[in-house]
Amino acid sequence: MQSDRSKSLILFHFVVVIFGFSSVLGALISLDAIPLVVYRMGLASLGLAFYFALYKPSYFLLSSEMWGKVCLGGVIIAIHWVTFFYAIKIAGVSLTLSMMATGALITSMLEPLLIKRKILLYEIVFGGITAIGVGMIFNAEFEHFYAILIALLSAFLSSLFTILNNQMVKKALPITLSFYELLVGTLLVGVYVLLSGNYSWNDFAFQGYDWMWILILAWLCTSYAFNVSIKVMKHLSAFTIMMIINLEPIYGILLSLAIWNEREYMSTDFYIGFLIVLGSILVNGIYKHKKEGLKNGT
Repeated sequence: MQSDRSKSLILFHFVVVIFGFSSVLGALISLDAIPLVVYRMGLASLGLAFYFALYKPSYFLLSSEMWGKVCLGGVIIAIHWVTFFYAIKIAGVSLTLSMMATGALITSMLEPLLIKRKILLYEIVFGGITAIGVGMIFNAEFEHFYAILIALLSAFLSSLFTILNNQMVKKALPITLSFYELLVGTLLVGVYVLLSGNYSWNDFAFQGYDWMWILILAWLCTSYAFNVSIKVMKHLSAFTIMMIINLEPIYGILLSLAIWNEREYMSTDFYIGFLIVLGSILVNGIYKHKKEGLKNGT
């Protein structure tokens, strides 16, 4: 029904705003990246476990053949979030999200290599345009060279995670995969904290409103948002979902500018580079959608 689709569109835009807000929360929370990720993943997996136990106990079930890939997914998403929040801590929300915007096109470049499909010329073209935008951002914000590399690594890991899950989702429920990946990620980072000897209980102590921001990050921006993002797939096409997700950097940057004003402002060349990156992603999505429509005769 059209009303269901309209409601899903509004709801999913809200969810993507929440995704963008998670980067702002990462900057608000005083904890370092690794303690922050431990709390986010641990509380998010706890929230999903609580939901499963109350409403869908069958969601706990996962076939034995999936465990290897699920553990790999947990490792990737844990490192992705550590690098994501670390980049935010050292360079801010705007710069980090501008690099994360490259994730969609990184995925289109990696996918042919990992699942052995044909490399498409238009993906190379749009990838080259994106590289120009990234180059402009590098030149405009060269003092943040290290942070840009960390954010690009985070975008790369996000792409790997997406490709892996696109394969696994054919054999298991997305929400079940997410729960176990979050749980594995929590255990991985927790073991690192224990064995590294670089952290004490003080590193995990909250300051001010940290406890509130952490709960919002874990339960609203992770458990709830992921749940809703799956439900709207019943009424929205994959293309529509992809295009809305690509707006996340814009929402995140606008939120950060509204909260911190001058602190988050970047140079003119930065915004030109960011618009080139974002524009190439949107045009790539529209071109791909039209190409598939012609192929299917629609």
